[in-house]
Amino acid sequence: MILAVTAARYDEFTSAADLLDTAERLAAAHDTHRKPARSSQRGRGWITQWTRTAAPLVAATDASWKGRAGGIGYLASDGRYGLLGRGTGRLDPTGVSRVLINELRAVDFLLGAYEQPPVGMTVLLDSMAGVRWLHRWQAGKTDAMPAGYSLRQRRWSDQPTLVRLAGQVAARPDLVFAHVKGHSGHPLNEAADALSHMARRRQVETFDLRPRARALAEAFLRDWHATAAV
Repeated sequence: MILAVTAARYDEFTSAADLLDTAERLAAAHDTHRKPARSSQRGRGWITQWTRTAAPLVAATDASWKGRAGGIGYLASDGRYGLLGRGTGRLDPTGVSRVLINELRAVDFLLGAYEQPPVGMTVLLDSMAGVRWLHRWQAGKTDAMPAGYSLRQRRWSDQPTLVRLAGQVAARPDLVFAHVKGHSGHPLNEAADALSHMARRRQVETFDLRPRARALAEAFLRDWHATAAV
């Protein structure tokens, strides 16, 4: 592009046109007109003191929704945590199964924290419907999706979130998806619930999210590991 401008400045218009054509071809070849992908680390944190814990890896996920604002969250026993808020708009693909779909998005968000989720990892949900869908996908029924979920092309990803999740779950029969009763005092579930609420609230309120999320995750991790050690 700079060479084309320089050529035009010296009245070398034919050369400038050739250079612009070359620039357009290179841009198309490298797909530079696409919007950049969202960072895979957005909304994530890791309290590394728990990384080398010998106990089996357990994680909990949850979702929160109120009005037009929602949030998802997770906490894993190895210290990884995450939370994301989202709103609704004209092109929102969620459909009528809003709560269920966001419960499943939270699972996808958790699994995305790992290059490869560890073998035998246990994921806890307080949504029985969510657990049933995960087991259905593990059984190979990956074409099935919750009612109303749109499969249209996404701007930020090659696949809709739940399509990607279904494929990943089907390929990992070793992953354990289990139900935990919500608001029963389970530290990881309570943390995931609190993180999802925090992410939802941040959609409509202003506060410093990162230190609050880390402090919350750290407190519940201490509780979990103290209980697990008994």
